[in-house]
Amino acid sequence: MRASNLIKVAGRSIVKNKMRTLLTMLGIIIGVGAVIVMVAVGDGARSQIEKQVQSLGTNMLVVTPGASSTGGVNRGAGSFNRLSMTDVEKIRNESQYASLVSPVLSTFGQVVGGSGNWRAQVAGVDVDYIEIRDWAVASGSFFSAADVRQGKKVVVIGQTVAKNLFGESDPVGQTVRIRNVPVQVIGVMAAKGQTAEGRDQDDIIIAPHTTVATRLSRWNFLSQILASTSSPGDIPAAQTELKAILRESHGLSTWEEDDFEIKNQAELTEAAAGTTETMTLLLAAIASISLLVGGIGIMNIMLVSVTERTREIGIRMAIGARGRDVLTQFLIESIVMSILGGAAGVGLGFLGAKLLGDYMGWSTLVGGQTVMVAIVFSAAVGIFFGFYPARKAARLNPIEALRYE
Repeated sequence: MRASNLIKVAGRSIVKNKMRTLLTMLGIIIGVGAVIVMVAVGDGARSQIEKQVQSLGTNMLVVTPGASSTGGVNRGAGSFNRLSMTDVEKIRNESQYASLVSPVLSTFGQVVGGSGNWRAQVAGVDVDYIEIRDWAVASGSFFSAADVRQGKKVVVIGQTVAKNLFGESDPVGQTVRIRNVPVQVIGVMAAKGQTAEGRDQDDIIIAPHTTVATRLSRWNFLSQILASTSSPGDIPAAQTELKAILRESHGLSTWEEDDFEIKNQAELTEAAAGTTETMTLLLAAIASISLLVGGIGIMNIMLVSVTERTREIGIRMAIGARGRDVLTQFLIESIVMSILGGAAGVGLGFLGAKLLGDYMGWSTLVGGQTVMVAIVFSAAVGIFFGFYPARKAARLNPIEALRYE
């Protein structure tokens, strides 16, 4: 029997029992829809995290203090800080790959000005900072290299600080006090949003590192050193180069471990997205259980169909149909139901993902690859669970089948 005829026969059988077909497909529809929604939530979260990491800067390398160990007990990352301006100057003078370098000297302080007061992070940086961070100034201007050399009492504030201190007023040109040190606001940074860890990047005051070191912080060591390369391809070489420069700057012997850490954006993205990827796989695995349930439903209905159509099968075999023709016919019926259920499930998944995005405020992303995998998987479910009923039908004895009532 030709494939076209088999498909027509299978289609007539499916249409003949519309309600039973719909109920049989329901498990596949719900399963595929659930998988797509869960994967969409996970992919949306991962995409959001990648955007947040990219918002940290362009081709950026982050140098942070290393860990100290006392009595065999490791006190954790950042517990041993030897990063200094000497390291920054050495990187600037010797590095061939780091095109931009900025120290970061962080502290916190109560800020009073405008119509309110606010506790915010104060970051002492150099002029390269905003280019490394790929951060624009929304109004006013950023401080200059001359301001850094002279340690001028000028600051640029983030959107969150501006909102809490000045409301709708223009902060540029206003004076605020940080720990009783008066400084002039010369600019407001553009909105940057949250990091992958949920930290508000706009809740910050940026000042020349010389000003922070001499007037606001009693700590001479740097919180971070930020560096940037001209192209993403230079990042691995720059990371190796910075490691050698800092080891030499800190006088470390070959047998001594690094007293600093260097991370690039790829590592930051991988670390931030790792948990989300695991959760996506877990959610997709849980949702896939309903696909298996749907497959079992298809197998049960197909077994019932074989029993109901035993006499029909006997007639087909009596007039020349071979066992493989019967096998193919029932397999096609199972596959068609699975694919139709999968297609309906894709529509349900798109709708569910959109509703979650619109009403729950979640970031969702439905990719073409996810849809294709869902359709192929639903077809595979039809083949797997439809094979046993089809094989049973193909092995019926024609004479016994004709006698079946």
